[in-house]
Amino acid sequence: MEVTSCNIEGVKIINPILFEDERGYFFESYNQARYKKMAKVDMYFVQDNHSKSSYGVLRGLHFQKNKPQGKLIRVIHGNVFDFFIDLRKSSPTFKKFYSIEISAENKIQVWLPPGIAHGFLTLSDSAEFEYKCTDYYDPLDEYCLRWNDKSIEIDFPLNKEDIIVSKKDSNGLSLDELVSKGII
Repeated sequence: MEVTSCNIEGVKIINPILFEDERGYFFESYNQARYKKMAKVDMYFVQDNHSKSSYGVLRGLHFQKNKPQGKLIRVIHGNVFDFFIDLRKSSPTFKKFYSIEISAENKIQVWLPPGIAHGFLTLSDSAEFEYKCTDYYDPLDEYCLRWNDKSIEIDFPLNKEDIIVSKKDSNGLSLDELVSKGII
């Protein structure tokens, strides 16, 4: 597999080795020993999540404060614009964000260490998204950073009026509000 970094400390972009012929393809979507050695991802995963979203649906930017989740993410159907921001105050990349298109076709995986707020926007008719988590989901510990916070300035590949956001995600807090309330 090929592992690269991005502008956020600890985040890894992973391209698995694909074995393909006229019958189809095969690849290891996760191998603990290989990920530990090559990607420096030495985590124990306790929960797998799977979501399906329609075109234009945006989910995020979600994070947990007291039980932060590391996530190994991938798309198994369709394609998404994936985006995330470092909310770890002790990190040299605190408040930096990054985006990448991931799809069932390119097979890219992204490792997000605990403390990263994550979201994605569906670019295909539908997309199925899977991710492994290092801690359990706790609805009482979940927070949402507003997806269109002007201080982040994410350049979305769709017009903002074409983006479908849940009420919960629409009510996310700005980065300044998260800091002033002591959430991050």
